[in-house]
Amino acid sequence: MELLKDAENYLMPNYSRLNIFFERGEGVYLYDAEGKKYLDMLAGIAVNTLGYNHPKLTEAICEQAKNIIHISNLFQIKPQIEVAKILSENSINGKLFFCNSGAEANEAAIKLARKYFHSKGLNKYEFISFKNSFHGRTLATLTATGQPKYQEGFKPLPEGFKYAELNDINSVKELITDKTAGIILEIIQGEGGINPVEDNFLKELYQLTREKDILLIVDEVQTGIGRTGKLFAYQHFDIEPDIITLAKGLGGGVPIGAVIAKEEIGNSFTSGSHGSTFGGNYLATVTAKSVLEEILKDGFLEEVREKGEFLKDLLSELGFKPRGLGLMIGITIPENIKAIDVMKLCLNEGLIVGVAGNNSLRFTPPLIIEKDEIKEGIQILKKVLTKLKVI
Repeated sequence: MELLKDAENYLMPNYSRLNIFFERGEGVYLYDAEGKKYLDMLAGIAVNTLGYNHPKLTEAICEQAKNIIHISNLFQIKPQIEVAKILSENSINGKLFFCNSGAEANEAAIKLARKYFHSKGLNKYEFISFKNSFHGRTLATLTATGQPKYQEGFKPLPEGFKYAELNDINSVKELITDKTAGIILEIIQGEGGINPVEDNFLKELYQLTREKDILLIVDEVQTGIGRTGKLFAYQHFDIEPDIITLAKGLGGGVPIGAVIAKEEIGNSFTSGSHGSTFGGNYLATVTAKSVLEEILKDGFLEEVREKGEFLKDLLSELGFKPRGLGLMIGITIPENIKAIDVMKLCLNEGLIVGVAGNNSLRFTPPLIIEKDEIKEGIQILKKVLTKLKVI
């Protein structure tokens, strides 16, 4: 196929792409160039919050494109202010910075934490993150990512980053110094294999950051915007982050990222200290506003939690021990079978799922998925696993 030859000739080989061309989507389904139908239980890796061709989202994008797509942050942007207000009032009552991706959001959070302590005359610049975490692919966020495989070939890495064991408070305490500025945490490690934080650990960690004057940075890039059945995953627990980072689901497919920081911290980003050309532009923030209005409707997040439990129940019936919250669920595939092979066989049968971490399947469907569609997806999975003699 000529197009595939062009892809090989003109695109850098940094993705292991599957040779499927999707041409359109409707609800939770995608259709390829041959018209084959696929049930999407990955949602562009937890991005397509409202699925495909959602009427409100599509209308918002089209109407805004007729007016202004982009100006710059040299001027006030009405929908940016509106989205900032919604996110602030539904989280930590903080201040917002908008960017374009999760990596940019985490990069900004790292800079913000250092700037905050510098403005107080304190030499605090070190960060603690967790093994098997994933925080992005810029040099700083790559270094914060506790997975050496992503760091290969990019050394020397920036200094000031250390890695603790998730759910082991003593491993955190051992790494703290008087230079520790922040602890960066995913409530559920996404790329690491859908590894949830434990309640007691998170409470102890939160208390530790209060005692040691350390900023708690919660990476909600994958878990945020309703994915776990709350607007943010930290809201399942009795803590309040100092900084929240988000992206993925916020734009429902349109690139946008953001940082929410408590007011005193957010004010450290003084004029000219950080910025983004495209961050928070008209198209991105109008889209984000549309997404937020949908998922904050009465009953929407409760339904996400119910559908997540339904998915867990069906996976349990297949003999797995599902982990995660809401519609961010993972299962471990037996060692004699590769998760990537299960994923590819599911794809052949018209089901899109993801792989993550140590031989795990990842389910992050659009939040609008219905129980009948979840049941359909698990029936396909069951068919594949039966063929492979996993069940």
